[in-house]
Amino acid sequence: MVWQQPFNYESPSKTIKYQPISHASKPWRLCIAYPHLKDAYWLNVNYGMVEEARRLGIAIQIVDAGGYPNIGRQIEQVETCADQDNDALIIGSVSYDGLTATVEPIAKKIPVLATVNDIADLGISAKSGVSWSQMGYMLGQYLASMHPKGSKKTKIAWLPGPEGSGWVYFNEAGFKSAITDSAIEIVVTKWGDTGKEIQRTLVQEVIEEHSDINYIVGNALMAEAAISVIREKKLSGSVKILSTYLTPGVFRGIRRNRIIASVTDSPVLQGRLSIDQAVRILENKPYQKHAGPKVVLLDQNNVNSINLKQEFAPPSFHATFRVNGR
Repeated sequence: MVWQQPFNYESPSKTIKYQPISHASKPWRLCIAYPHLKDAYWLNVNYGMVEEARRLGIAIQIVDAGGYPNIGRQIEQVETCADQDNDALIIGSVSYDGLTATVEPIAKKIPVLATVNDIADLGISAKSGVSWSQMGYMLGQYLASMHPKGSKKTKIAWLPGPEGSGWVYFNEAGFKSAITDSAIEIVVTKWGDTGKEIQRTLVQEVIEEHSDINYIVGNALMAEAAISVIREKKLSGSVKILSTYLTPGVFRGIRRNRIIASVTDSPVLQGRLSIDQAVRILENKPYQKHAGPKVVLLDQNNVNSINLKQEFAPPSFHATFRVNGR
């Protein structure tokens, strides 16, 4: 997907066929900052970037902030990247606008790109990402279609992820917009970093505090943790789960009918795309300033039809922090 006005998800979008470049003209050096590598989602992004860097023959270095609360650490890492001999910087930001003051001076020296997580536009040369508002809206619309206005009141717990993060903010806005004119009521909201134990604790709190909820909806680590919590509490028949994005655990949960639905933004493909954008900019080749995979909602009806190579790293892949160019 590309947008008529880059960085403006409200502008008209269209689907294009994207042809990556065949090789890089030199072993460019890219520094890439992630919010964390604690879950399979960012591991999948990591795999896409690593494979694309190897294919193109460029060098990449990955730094990991350790979680969404660690904006200070990510700022330090980004500044270190800029001080080293890197040709471009790619940021998976922990904050929508918390890095702007850091990014602007760096962008005067090297290109700065955003990947996956939306970020304020100042200083950003290109974005590889999708509309998290659209992702939230699609999931909310799916749920609202099952519980339209006038039907029995349906209570949900909403566990979106870390408060203050750009992707969570837009995802929540889209979801709430979609369920406005329906029988769905959000009875509790709980925020938390996307660590599995943190999310498990939040799910347990929800179950203990709200015995009458019908759905738990939120981030993928929550959805994965909720499967076992709901089973332990013997609530599998009464409390259902929906995830705002896809991981291998969520994929398995949908296939086994333990998770109702999820939306996917093809993280492996986003990682590949971000590397391609950076190399195109460095080589003064035409590039899409703002592009991302087509967003798809998955449930029992279509979960087996997706291209897994665009979604997940192979089971044998481990987090990789450096690729040497050739």
